[in-house]
Amino acid sequence: MNLKIGELAARTGCLPETIRYYEQRGLLSAPARSSGNYRLYGPVHVDRLTFIRRCRSLDMSLDEIQALLVLQNEPEQPCGGVNDLVDHHIEILGRKMAELQALQHELMHLRSRCQSTGRVRECKILRDLIS
Repeated sequence: MNLKIGELAARTGCLPETIRYYEQRGLLSAPARSSGNYRLYGPVHVDRLTFIRRCRSLDMSLDEIQALLVLQNEPEQPCGGVNDLVDHHIEILGRKMAELQALQHELMHLRSRCQSTGRVRECKILRDLIS
């Protein structure tokens, strides 16, 4: 299978610019080139890009993905490093969730300040945002 970048993008749901960026970052290996200098991708690229996209859907950073890829390249090693990385990511997500809940409460408090019966010049939400 030899896919051009547009075909790989369509198959994986990833933008061509993102594919090129992943190549630059070393997350995706450089593809072969055609005689016309087009990038030619194979099944290994499809699998790797699918892996990266799945990790991104779990809100993993590119650095975390890079670390997982390094671990994946040493399949005989114990998987404790993978578990450590996922545990660390879970902790990060917990902190983000707490921050988002605090933002939600703050917005709910702001929203409670206005009952939509006055004019914009009297809006307590806007006043609170200024002070």
